[in-house]
Amino acid sequence: MKSMFSELIKYKRTFTAKLIIFIPVFFAVYSIVINYIIENNAQAASNATVASSWNVFLALVFNWWSFLFLPLGMGLFGGLVALQEKKAGNYRVQRSHDISPFKIWINKVFGMAIISFMSSIVLILSIIVSGLLTEKGAMPLRQIITAGLLCWLVSLVLIPIQLWIATMSDFLLSIGIGILGTFLGVMVAPTSYWIVCPWSYATRLMCPIIGVHPNGVVLDSSNPLLDTSVIPLGIIVSIVVLTLAVCLTGFWFSRKEL
Repeated sequence: MKSMFSELIKYKRTFTAKLIIFIPVFFAVYSIVINYIIENNAQAASNATVASSWNVFLALVFNWWSFLFLPLGMGLFGGLVALQEKKAGNYRVQRSHDISPFKIWINKVFGMAIISFMSSIVLILSIIVSGLLTEKGAMPLRQIITAGLLCWLVSLVLIPIQLWIATMSDFLLSIGIGILGTFLGVMVAPTSYWIVCPWSYATRLMCPIIGVHPNGVVLDSSNPLLDTSVIPLGIIVSIVVLTLAVCLTGFWFSRKEL
């Protein structure tokens, strides 16, 4: 716990923590604006009042969150964290103490996981507040919380992968892989191969939870992507892959020459 606390202290008053935690506010505001434009266009076309829909609002937020921010954001996060450590001595101070390099790596990954969890909480709160101000009807609170926490959980696997890439190479490669993961995740998510692509996990699970296709189109009730059996499968697979990724990258870090 002391090692974890010291890891979290590093993010205090840093641009990295502020960026990752408060980016969700942008997604909530962006979705409000797009939803408002959609409603106005629909109202103008039908010459009638169109009631604001929670379903459309959540589809906008979580579609962009899962396919854009999580792959690209984790790439940015991993790159910034690795850059911060390189500027601070490239782990030499930490490894000069009697601390296992593997333990240092695990603390780094779990510290980033906590920051990303805080980001997900901000996302959930932003959706609730903005939705109450703009949307009509009963708020699907359970759906909001489930979608937000599941996106966080199944995307944890990206943390050790992106951190390893940034530590092994540099900031730009981590961003490049994040951008590649954004496109790859959207393409693979609707297929049966989504399970082999960690960048597609959150996007695929949002299909049955939010009812939206990875391309942003709302799914009809007969679409096979609404099959809820992918949810427990996605959770189990993401945890297994996360464990493997942490162990493999931690082993690499423990043997890395500084």
